[in-house]
Amino acid sequence: VLKLFKSLHRTRQEVFKNDTRALEAARQKINEEFKNNQDETSEEKINELLKIASDVEVILRTSVIQAVHTDSDKI
Repeated sequence: VLKLFKSLHRTRQEVFKNDTRALEAARQKINEEFKNNQDETSEEKINELLKIASDVEVILRTSVIQAVHTDSDKI
C-alpha cells in the first residue's frame, strides 16, 4: 500500500510539473482517499482499492496532457 501511495505521488509530480494548483489538488485527493480507507480490514475491499489506485496511476501517466500557452492564440 505504501509503495503505491508513493508511486502515485511521484506520478503526480511528473504529470503536473510546474502546475502548482494541479499538484496541490492531486496531493490532497491522493491523501484524502488513502486516509478515508486506512481502517479498511476486508482483504477483498483492500485489493479492489489497490486496483483502482493502480489504474489511476496508469491513466495519469498515459492520458493526462499538460498544455502551455506559447502565444496568445497558441498552446
